[in-house]
Amino acid sequence: MKVTAIAIRGGHLIDPAAGVDALKDILLKDGRVAEIAGPGKLKHAEGPHTEIESLDATGLVIAPGLIDIHVHLREPGQGYKETIATGTAAAAAGGFTAVAAMPNTIPVNDSPEITRWMQEAERGAAIRVFPIAAATRGSKGEAINDYSALKAAGAIAVTDDGHPILKDNIMRETLTGAARAGLSVIQHAEDTRLTQGASMNLGRVSFRLGLRGMPPEAESSLVERDIGLVAELREAHPHLHVAHTSTAAAVAAVRQARRNGLRVTCEVAPHHFLLTEEHVGLYNTHAKMNPPLRSAADRDAMIEAILDGVIDAIATDHAPHAQHEKEVEFEHAPNGITGLETALGLALKWLHGEWKMPLGRVLSLMSAQPAALLGLKGRGTLTVGSYADVVVFDPKAEWTYRATESKSKAKNTPFDGWTMQGRVQWTISEGHIAYANSEKGIAVAGSEGRAEQANHA
Repeated sequence: MKVTAIAIRGGHLIDPAAGVDALKDILLKDGRVAEIAGPGKLKHAEGPHTEIESLDATGLVIAPGLIDIHVHLREPGQGYKETIATGTAAAAAGGFTAVAAMPNTIPVNDSPEITRWMQEAERGAAIRVFPIAAATRGSKGEAINDYSALKAAGAIAVTDDGHPILKDNIMRETLTGAARAGLSVIQHAEDTRLTQGASMNLGRVSFRLGLRGMPPEAESSLVERDIGLVAELREAHPHLHVAHTSTAAAVAAVRQARRNGLRVTCEVAPHHFLLTEEHVGLYNTHAKMNPPLRSAADRDAMIEAILDGVIDAIATDHAPHAQHEKEVEFEHAPNGITGLETALGLALKWLHGEWKMPLGRVLSLMSAQPAALLGLKGRGTLTVGSYADVVVFDPKAEWTYRATESKSKAKNTPFDGWTMQGRVQWTISEGHIAYANSEKGIAVAGSEGRAEQANHA
């Protein structure tokens, strides 16, 4: 029986976790990285029982597959918005080889049974899906779940994302129980007692539009409360991760917590480091999300925190909705936008191109660091023996994102028509080609050196 392998030749390998930034060829076999060598020096890419798919990466960057630790795939229960199959297809097109799926499904993923269901082959995932389970039963914030059982079923963290854990005693139990089980706690930091009935950021734009606003303190006050609990429980070694950070005060609290030696991390979404409340315009529901688009000062604080290393990961908070759900009055439209196909292009254009962040650091925020945050061993790097999770992209290619061409079921994005930098050519998940740009061919070479052109669009 022939064993299929993939040889990626002539590309520039950038692997921040391994400290590699050089021209390399790489061989993938049996779902793992089998060999890395200088150009033209692979030793194990031939053999009587091996069929090689050879990818010409000349002029392209080879990097560890991207990892998104905050997505909403909507299954079970809301397949009309998105499915695991369509969401992961969009992720692969964006260069992601693994995504962490939030539990606010219908029913809520608060059981080992749903956790396992999300990972079954019948879901048709194009890449690896790591479920994040609900921290409390039904995400109601009243009683914590069995974290050990959820972890055994495949959950990699716990959260009530979409809902905050407001009660101090429940958050204390969550941090302690999760630490005991070896899981991180991801908090949706929003004091809903301050945001009830609000639909955007509190500020001059909300005043002009006549909309009730969410004060920045609704986020920062809960972050500060949670950090206080982490300090109180220091001996239990809990890990608090702040989801979709959006305010300067919240970032400042995380920065100080780290200085105090606490295990507190945070993420930011592209829309929070690129857009402001002004993008709501005249009630544009494609600019409605939670946390909302903030002030220019908050947006600038997100950029500063990325550049100085306080932000640990870029996460999309991919939140697909059906078209009819967004075509209503602003107050009644659901929160959220899609983001899997635009994250890399936006990060490369703005963080790298405009703000001169080294390419390796940008890629680390989207691969090595997310993997480390959630303990995804063997991912986020391309050392020999690691998972064959790879993205190959053209760093110089400019392209325009068209929502109508998305592989997601949903089109609710504020980035439709935006120019992106860096076009994904191939995404390889555990040794299987999950996405290939239709403009690129694949040379398939067998043991006799035969080659043919195959198009894997």
